Parts: sequence; C-alpha cells; structure tokens
Amino acid sequence: MGASGDGRPDPDALLRAAAQEGRGRLKIFLGAAPGVGKTYEMLSEGAAKKRDGVDVVVAVVETHGRVETEALTRGHEIVPRRAVAYEGRTLHEMDLDAVLARAPQLVLVDELAHTNAPGSRHSKRYQDVEELLAAGIDVYSTINIQHVESLNDVVASFTRVRVRETVPDSILEQAEIEVVDIPPDELIDRLKAGKVYLPQEATRALGHFFSKSNLSALRELALRRAAQAVDAQMLEHVRAMGVGGTWAGSDRIVVAVSELPGADGLVRVAKRVADALKAPWTALFIETPRTQHFTDAQHQRVAATMTLATQLGGAIATVPAPSVTEGIQTFLADARATQLVLGKSKRSRWFELRHGSVVDRLVRATPGVTVHVVPIEDGTEADRSARSRGRGWGTPTGYVASLLGVAAITALASALFHILNLGNVALLYLLPVMAAASLYGLRTGLFAGFLSSLAYNFFFLPPTGTLTVNNPENVVSIFVLLGVAIATSQLTSRVRAQADLAAASARTNATLAGFLRQITSINDPTEASQMICDDVKRLFGVQVVLLVPSLGGELEVQAATDPGYRLDTMDQAAASWAFDNGVSAGKGSGTLAASEWLFQPLKAGGRVLGVLGVSRDAGDDPIRADQLPLLASLIDQSALVLERLRLEAEMRDVDAVRTRDRLRAALLSSVSHDLRTPLTAVIAAANELEHGATPELIGTIKSESARLNRFIANLLDMARVEAGALKLNIEAVDLGDAVTGAAHDARRALEGHSVRLDVPPDLPLVRADPQLLHHCLLNLLDNAGRYGEPGTEIVIEGRHHYGQIQLAVLDNGPGLPPGREAEVFETFRRLEGSDRAIGGTGLGLAIVKAFAEAMDMRVEARNRADGTGAAFALLFPSSLIVRDTARESAV
Repeated sequence: MGASGDGRPDPDALLRAAAQEGRGRLKIFLGAAPGVGKTYEMLSEGAAKKRDGVDVVVAVVETHGRVETEALTRGHEIVPRRAVAYEGRTLHEMDLDAVLARAPQLVLVDELAHTNAPGSRHSKRYQDVEELLAAGIDVYSTINIQHVESLNDVVASFTRVRVRETVPDSILEQAEIEVVDIPPDELIDRLKAGKVYLPQEATRALGHFFSKSNLSALRELALRRAAQAVDAQMLEHVRAMGVGGTWAGSDRIVVAVSELPGADGLVRVAKRVADALKAPWTALFIETPRTQHFTDAQHQRVAATMTLATQLGGAIATVPAPSVTEGIQTFLADARATQLVLGKSKRSRWFELRHGSVVDRLVRATPGVTVHVVPIEDGTEADRSARSRGRGWGTPTGYVASLLGVAAITALASALFHILNLGNVALLYLLPVMAAASLYGLRTGLFAGFLSSLAYNFFFLPPTGTLTVNNPENVVSIFVLLGVAIATSQLTSRVRAQADLAAASARTNATLAGFLRQITSINDPTEASQMICDDVKRLFGVQVVLLVPSLGGELEVQAATDPGYRLDTMDQAAASWAFDNGVSAGKGSGTLAASEWLFQPLKAGGRVLGVLGVSRDAGDDPIRADQLPLLASLIDQSALVLERLRLEAEMRDVDAVRTRDRLRAALLSSVSHDLRTPLTAVIAAANELEHGATPELIGTIKSESARLNRFIANLLDMARVEAGALKLNIEAVDLGDAVTGAAHDARRALEGHSVRLDVPPDLPLVRADPQLLHHCLLNLLDNAGRYGEPGTEIVIEGRHHYGQIQLAVLDNGPGLPPGREAEVFETFRRLEGSDRAIGGTGLGLAIVKAFAEAMDMRVEARNRADGTGAAFALLFPSSLIVRDTARESAV
C-alpha cells in the first residue's frame, strides 16, 4: 500500500521511480478518432522543442495527404524508413537501428498501435518505442482511444468496429498524455470537407464509425482514460514522495462494512455512488479484537456482504486494526480515498456518551473525505450480546486469576512489610494489574486494579483491618494507585491487542510466503494443482476441488483433496457459471447458492484458467468472512503459478513447432538438392544408354545411385537415432581395415582430392559396431570432400596416446568459425565457410555424433593446427581399446 500520510515514502513507489532513471520519457497525443489533429499537434510541439535547442528527429509520420500536416514536416530532420519486401510488395517501416545510431534527444513516432511488417525485430511499433525509451531517448507518439487494449471491447460494442491493432494499457500508464480534442460537429465538418478521408471514403465513414453518437462516446472515453492515467501517475508521485492528503485526480470510494444486518445495503449504496461518478470502489472490513467473539451468523453475514461487493464489481479488503476508527482512517490515507460510505445504527444517548460515535470521530479525523452516512439496523439481540462479549468483559478464569494474583502480592508484601515502605508496597500491586490486563483484557485488568486498591487500604493503611483512612495523604495514595492501575491496564490491553493483530498479520504473511515458496518450485501443472488443494484444505479445514477446462471446453477435475468427492448437477452448474463469468458462485454467494460448494475463479493474464471449489461438512458456509482475504490471496498466487506453467508449456509447444518448421524447411531444401542432383545424373545417363552403354555411363549410374542410397540411409539412420531404435553389434574392429574400406566406398565423394592414410598398423583393436563405424567414416569423408578445396589432400590419421585412440579426418577447406565448432554436429546445421555453393543436408555430422555416442565414443571438431582447414576426430576411450593379447589371439 502507499504512504499513509505520515510523511514516509512508499518503498515500492520509490523502486518504480528509480527504475525509470536513465530511461526516456514518453508523451502520447491521445485522440477520440482519426482526424482530430494528433499528428499536427505532435509535429507542432516537436517544432517548438527544436526551437528551444532540443535535438529532434522524425522517425515516422503519416500525413495521409493532409497539406497542413505535410508543411510541418519540412522543418524536421527525417530518418529514412527501412524498405521491407512482403508478398510482392515493398513496405516502409521505421528504421529502429538508424534512429538508435542517430541517438537524438527526442524522436517523433506516429501511430503507436501500428503492426510492423513480418521480419521486423519487433512485431509492434510500441515495442520499438520501448527500445528507444530504454536507450534514454524521449518519444512523442499518437494513438486513438479505440486502440487501447482495455477499451477495445467497449468501443466495438457501440461502433460495431473492432480494431485489431491495440496497445497495452501499461504503455499509457508510463506516459504523459495530452488529449487532442475537438467537438464532434467540428470533426464531422472536417470529414465532409475531405480533410480526413477521400470524399467517397468520407461518405461511407459518416454513415458508420463517424456518427455523432459514436464520436461523443469516443470523446468521453478518451477524456476519462486520460484522467485515469493522470490520477494514477499523481498517486505514484505522492506515494514516492511520502506526501499526505487525498490528492483527488479522480474519485475513489470506500464503503465500511460490518457484521450488522444492513451492511449489504451499504454496499449497494456504494455501488450506485461509484456508478454515478464512474469511480473505483472498495468494500472494507476492519478486523479488531472484537471480531474473535463474532457468532457464526455474524461471520456469515460479513462473508455474504463481501461476496456481494465482488459480484457488483468492487474490490474487497480486510484490515486488522486496534479499533474500527483507526483501521478506516489508515486505509483511507493509504488508498487516497475521496469518499466514504458509512452505516449508522440507532444507539441510545447513554451509549454514545460512554463510547462516542464512530461517524463523528471519522468526520473529524478525515478532512477532505466526503462521508456518506446511511442509517442501518442495530441488529438482533444475539448481535447485541455478541457486541457485549466483544467489548471484553472477560472470563471467570481471568477474574479468579486476578483475585489469586492480588492475594499473592498481599502475602508477599505482608512478609516484607518490615523492610518496605508504603510506596514500595503500592508498586508491588501494579504487577497483578499488568498481568491481568495483558492476559485477560482491559476489564479484567481494571478489576485487578480496583481489588489491589482495596487490599492496599485494608491491609497496609492505618487503621489496618478496615477500609477507613485517617491520614489524608493515604487517600491520595489510594487514588493514585487506582489511577495508575487503570492507566496501566489500558496501555497493557492496547499493547496486547496490537501484538495479537501483528501476530495474525505475521501468520498470514508467513502462510502466503510458505505457500508461494512451495508452489513456485513445481513445474508440473497437475502436481501444482494437487498442492494447491492440499494447502487450502490444511489452512481452512475444508474439502477442495480444482477444475480446469478440457480440450472439449468442458470443466474437468484436475486435483481434489478427497478422492470420494461428488459434484452433482447443481455443483457443476455453479462451477461453470464461475468459470464463464469470472465471479464466485455456489454456497455463500448470490448465484446458485443451493450448491454445497463455493467456486472461486482462478484469473490471471486477463483470462479465467479454472475454478477452485471449497466445501465444508454439516451444511456450514465454506469460508468465514475473516478468512476471505487470505483465500483470495492464495487464489491469486495459485492463478499466477498456473498461468506461468501454462505459458511455459505453450513456449515448449512453440519451440517444437519452430523446430519442426526448421526441420521441414531443411528437409525440403535437402530433397531439392541432394535427391535432384543424383536423380538428374541417373536420368541423363539412362538417356545416353539409348545410344549405347559405355563404362563411364555405367559408372555414373552406379556412383549416383550409391550417393542417393547413402542420402536415404542417412535419413533413415537419423530417424532410428531419434526413435531410440538403434541396435548395436559390438565386436573387435581393426581401424586400419575400417579406414581402408571407408576410403574405397567414398572414392566418388573424394573425387578431385588426393587421400593419404596415416593409420599405424600397430594400433590396437577397438570395440565398436563395424557398420555404424563405417557410416561415421563415410560421412566424415563425404564432409571433407564437400568442403576441402579442389585438388588438395585429405588425410586420415590415427594416433594412440594418453590412453585413448584418436581417428581424425583432416581437410584443406575454409575451416570452422572460431567458437562455433560444436554447432556443426547439430541437426541440419551447416556452417558455410567459403563462397562456393556447397550442397548437403546438415545430417551427416549429426549422424556421426549420434552413432559415436551410441558406441560410447566421443566426436570433436576443431581447426587444424596449421590453419589450413578443419579436423574431425573420433575418440575411443581406454574402455573401448582391446588389449594386445586379445588382438594377437584374434589374428
């Protein structure tokens, strides 16, 4: 909450203000409709800033052919727009990078709600503006009221036109807003004069969007939204500065509700006042020590009143405080409320003389707040008796304990009387007074004080054994003792009440913190839902069920505390109502109250994610009024966690779709090249066969068919790897034989290169799958043949050192980009290192890595030490090396 008028700044507001340091300032020229002069006003103010010495540039201005607007652009520096090709057309968008490089003090950006062309860095222009602001550049921009996200539905309801380009309200909340306003009749005249649209477009617009009723409603929305923004910014400033007072930029209404029967009428009065003023309102309940003595009927009445407030569109708040007056006064200051709705029941003169009037105290204590006083009922006899108990008359145990405490102090003072004077004895009697007041309440403390004064007089003031006092000084001592006892009782009782409230608040905060700490550590929606149900049951002692929409749109149970729960038709209807309308339904609410469950919607991100149902046995209301704020906080936190999990799941789905799209595009690209090329060669050779077969043609057909077969084998091998269907046939393999066989089979891919085999004959045997190892070597040699410069040498070398064998293929190509060596083993990844058009799918090296890891080998890529190309190595750890004795026996 904000500063409470005590001069202390709000830490949250200070943090938000500090976050704006170094950022640019945004000013929005807000209009009710096109043609009111937003762009003209923006350019005019930009020109004024430029005359004042400010560095101003124009990034985007849409003049729509208006001569007056175009004339204003001539005095400004205009950053050329960026051309974007899209579906055969050329679109011109703001060049964000050019503006950032130019780094002006102020940039003019028209049409904030504009959608950028596909391929731009940001999809929306307001995101470009946010990047400019983050760079410390001030921005002037324009927007029409129908483009504000929260008002989109409202505008569509009466204009019958729904705009698709919207701006989040958060953008307006951080901006300075200037309303560019002209009367509807003047705007219609401008439209007829062709100053807004072309004549044929103007005629159609006058009959639809630009009717006088629509323009009047849009104008009202623009003015009201600007007032709300100004009010929110003003509140943020005064909270950050710790300034007291109401500071009413717009009205804010608070209705104080109680346990009395007429409290629901107060809520309806507050709703009518709020509707008349178009202002937000809050139903406030003050939780005092007296609340602990409420009957079940009073708890239910408060719960029903707060539920009614939420159904009527108001916010609810429960504030712990030592007294109703202090609680209301503090909340009014924190909320900067301007109007207060209070109920006043019929009380006797004697009652008001003894206890005073809450209404009178609040009127005196809240200057600047308009107080509406509404007569309400005083309640039933049970309510009055509960109020009597709530005033703290104490319990028999407290009075007995006070009596025993006074007796014990009397005995102690009698034993020590020979070393104590009367003043010290009087001080001893304060001990039972303080103990009784702190443990059992004010009136028990007063009883202990009165009893202490009698005991002091009877046992210690002469003449002892009587209540008679001979010395006038002793009379003063008795009254001083009684006065000190009363004051001590009051202070101790107040400290106790504040301690109880602080403990209750601490318990609530600890509950919320513990709940949030546990639930945020979970990444599975079902597990999180079950934890939500279990924690709500533990805290409130109720049965809990959580329902979410299924793929078919029907609500289904995702978690519950009792496997044997049962939702009948009425319960299902209440749950569906709460989900569809975003308000509570069921028992204790104003909708479908015949249900045994109370369903509360889980709302986050502007949507309802599900509903949480609670139920209590024996027909009682599920939740008491004093528990509603804690339950509402838990529901809000739960909704945020479920929304986070939903967004994470959506992002995973989006990533999967992107991956599939990337794979599909790469596969199509590879098919268009790696299939078409060998097929073209085979077809051409087959055509030539009509003129007679030659060894060259037969060789071409064989080599290209082998190439095509190898490509298809790569695709199948990759599918086997991803499906986990790879089967190994491990045996001892001679690397010299393996390298020779692979070089022979890859001779077509190595055509134009010389090949040097540098594999020592004394290399130990290794354990591997011969077929998979052969595929690995073929793909490495094929890669070397593709990227090695024509006419250069390709080397296959084997080395045995440091307990492992390294089998490497070295080419003389362009090498690998530094720092990106590991990327070559990613699926469909090709790091082109030269200007030559190099074919390939990007599957070969990915298959090498997958096969090598399947055989417990490693593969690595690096640039050659002499800088003449790349080197790809298979690494056989010592666990795969066959001992010499095994090799000898194999030979």
